[in-house]
Amino acid sequence: MSVQETISPIDGSVFARRNFAAPERIDAVLNRAVAAQRDWAARSLEERTVLCGRFCDALLGHSDEIALELAWSMGRPVAQGPGEVRGCVERARFMISAAEEGLAALDPGNKPGFRRYVRRVPLGVVFVIAPWNYPFLTAVNTVIPAIMAGNVVVLKHAAQTQLVAERFQQAFDAAGLPEGVFQHLQIAGATAQALVGDARIAHVAFTGSVAVGHAVSRAAADRFISVGLELGGKDPAYVRADADVAFAAENLVDGAFFNSGQSCCGIERIYVHASVYDDFIDRAVAATLLYRLGDPTEAATNLGPVVSAKAAAFIRAQTEEAITQGARGLIRPADFAADAPGSAYLAPQILVDVTHGMRAMTEETFGPVVGVMKVGSDDEAVRLMNDSEYGLTAAIFSADVGAAEAIGARIETGTVFLNRCDYLDPALPWTGVKDTGRGHTLSRWGFEQLTRPQAFHLRLP
Repeated sequence: MSVQETISPIDGSVFARRNFAAPERIDAVLNRAVAAQRDWAARSLEERTVLCGRFCDALLGHSDEIALELAWSMGRPVAQGPGEVRGCVERARFMISAAEEGLAALDPGNKPGFRRYVRRVPLGVVFVIAPWNYPFLTAVNTVIPAIMAGNVVVLKHAAQTQLVAERFQQAFDAAGLPEGVFQHLQIAGATAQALVGDARIAHVAFTGSVAVGHAVSRAAADRFISVGLELGGKDPAYVRADADVAFAAENLVDGAFFNSGQSCCGIERIYVHASVYDDFIDRAVAATLLYRLGDPTEAATNLGPVVSAKAAAFIRAQTEEAITQGARGLIRPADFAADAPGSAYLAPQILVDVTHGMRAMTEETFGPVVGVMKVGSDDEAVRLMNDSEYGLTAAIFSADVGAAEAIGARIETGTVFLNRCDYLDPALPWTGVKDTGRGHTLSRWGFEQLTRPQAFHLRLP
């Protein structure tokens, strides 16, 4: 197929269609990137700061248009679309402000007769392969710090949100960024995988599935380049006996169902201490019934369709399988009029009487379904939280900070939350373990992955 189509989950229509880049264009883009990087790396940090700040301003100016595009592209309710743009800009501005510290030369200490230091050197051309679920937030994690560090960027966005790449380009062009410093390509996944092996690419940042992450890693195996992989999660939460149950239920339902559950750090499994289990379940069900599933272009909707009918079919099948294995669904799909088998619209669901013998508790769902298990102790909760192929985030709800820290230290995860979930703090590194991937973005540590150290060891005359 020579074109890339965005099929809207709203009604199955073709929302956007773009031609795939021809080999000649791909070659020209990479050559332009290599040429532009030499000059861009020589620019001052102050100049990069001004231009990236203008990018933020330009992007914000199109929030309402972008919100409607996101609704048609991937089902995000229009009321929530501007929030992603604001979050993208806030994250970008934080990374702009963190660049001075993240890129500062390091002094290993005094040595008489010598001057020694380590500077951070940009890698070159950074190839960003971004997903559809949080299309601005996931892309900006690498795009802005890469450019601030003196690299240039080529962005390939998912077909579902291909217009997001154009919005990035539009904002950078409006900011006056020099030609070639940021470019985007509409290309197929196989073409992107092949580009990983191109000698002009110095770093690859991929966000997506485990299977494709392994393919990207293999494609880079014969080259000595760095690869950042964020590959998903099956993120757990634990509600201790001393937790504020009402607060925990409200936050965990939001963490499970916001963006229709399509978040790598969304809550997909919850472990609740037996002494507060019944109270938690009652409150979680009540909170879930407040959602309004429907057309995401309508202002009253706060739960849109999942990204496609195919995705919805997978989620339904996983849920139905768990029920045949003994789980119970506490939410009646009939309570959500828009739920329609065969469509991308499906009601949220809370599963109880679940076990780790069910795919719903071990396999990434990426939809508005969460399983809840009763536990009798912290030890049991930790064992179950660690019983996963993934390790992105883990949330603990408790009044005891010390106990939560001790539990968190035992969990195999990239981020430990207390009394919150499903959130990225740009001041902290975003990272994971196991099949969640490798590498890290955001914070001052995020610049380490986008630069290399160059040591100076100078004997003074």
